[in-house]
Amino acid sequence: MKAAIFDIDGTLLDSVDLHAEAWVEAFRHFGVETDFAEVRSQIGKGGDELMPVFLSEAQLRDQGETIEAYRSDLFKRDYRDRVKPFPGVRALFERLRADGTTIALASSGKRSEVEHYQKVLGIEDLVDAATSSDDAERSKPHPDIFQAALKRLDDVDRSEIVVLGDTPYDAQAAGKAGLATIGLLCGGFPEADLRAAGCIAIYRSPEHLLADFEASPLAKRKPGDG
Repeated sequence: MKAAIFDIDGTLLDSVDLHAEAWVEAFRHFGVETDFAEVRSQIGKGGDELMPVFLSEAQLRDQGETIEAYRSDLFKRDYRDRVKPFPGVRALFERLRADGTTIALASSGKRSEVEHYQKVLGIEDLVDAATSSDDAERSKPHPDIFQAALKRLDDVDRSEIVVLGDTPYDAQAAGKAGLATIGLLCGGFPEADLRAAGCIAIYRSPEHLLADFEASPLAKRKPGDG
């Protein structure tokens, strides 16, 4: 592999529960009662794909933009400072860079969030490219965000790029863009769901992937290697 494209929430950051809590609170503020587990199962999508699961067409038309803006402000105010990196992220990125692998980020979050989280993760100096919902018309499971990332990696063949994500939506979106996906279980999605979505390998966390790096799809293969 010559390039790796990472999702952020649930893959590099322990943030899935916090995003779900913020959505539940935001929906309740507008009189919409939702179940935490059901909302959590939709995290990984952007608001454009998540809200239609819980709102009627009329609610989405009349209040969708307002609800999404409220949720975004709520998350920044009450939840974002509680987000923590998973162990081993910077070390994994350093290992990739030592191999000459290009590193990109592709998140359903806003550009400002992607920039903020690079600082939280301490990886600003290791990221070659980043795309966000600001670069895509539709969020995951549509392929737009990964297609935007591919434009930043136009000198690398798709067969030499792998996506790393924690949700079936990452794998589905990547597959539509012609990319393979490594699944990480740290976001809380079942392994069976990640495999069903097309993941070529599964690891518990960034730290686990780093520990098994040489046997992973990320490792450089020399001519004659099996």
